[in-house]
Amino acid sequence: MVDDVKSLEEIARQIRADVVTTIHQAGDGHLGPALSITDILVALYFATMRIDPRNPSWPDRDRFVLSKGHGCVALYAVLARRGFFSSELLPTLRTLGSPLQGHPDVNKTLGVDATSGSLGHGLSIGLGMAMAARLQSREYSVFVLTGDGELEEGIVWEAAMSARTLDAGKLIAIVDFNHFQSSYPLERNKGLLPILPKWQAFGWHCQEIDGHSIGHILEAIRIAQRESRAPSLILAHTVKGKGVPFMEGDNSWHKRVPTTAELNEALAALGESG
Repeated sequence: MVDDVKSLEEIARQIRADVVTTIHQAGDGHLGPALSITDILVALYFATMRIDPRNPSWPDRDRFVLSKGHGCVALYAVLARRGFFSSELLPTLRTLGSPLQGHPDVNKTLGVDATSGSLGHGLSIGLGMAMAARLQSREYSVFVLTGDGELEEGIVWEAAMSARTLDAGKLIAIVDFNHFQSSYPLERNKGLLPILPKWQAFGWHCQEIDGHSIGHILEAIRIAQRESRAPSLILAHTVKGKGVPFMEGDNSWHKRVPTTAELNEALAALGESG
């Protein structure tokens, strides 16, 4: 575990460099969504979650569900740096036969706890895991990272309604609130906003934070883990393409491969040489 925020910020910088390099090398992948969740993943995997890369199936490990599975290149980069598999696999992203598919696959990739695909299902999967923990008298926490656009899916709200009724206190949902869907700003869907009051109405313990401040993320997680009965929601304000100035807030980088020149510019901005 890393308990120093500056060290965690340095890891996040390295992960972002891994993300842009991997997508350039692989020639495919979702860049903007991966960069917006990097700080959250680093806070979870390097400073919060009880996991053991030498024993990926440890029954008492904390669970993580990447509901917004298209951002998986950031998760893969984190898992590689945590020692679940070699970083040499990263350039095989989204290629036939690779364990690093376009969405995480629990049957292919070490360290992955849930398969994702059609968006919106992650919270229901996480709720099932949290209930299993209770039924088996285990103490692990379940973290679900969802995109903001996913909240338009009805299955999300079915899980949200059920979680408080079921006293799923081990369930912690984090929303990557980067204000974009794949093709347009989230604000175009007037029915979704504001987000927080809806979760509060279902009895969730709710917090709103800067999703790029690792200190804020860690504190919010600590507060959420103290909740014994109510599930927790952390609404994390993020920037799509965070860390690379010419990508930040530009939704054209949702799924776009950087050229060699763009890669070098991005790496320079991240303090890396091309």
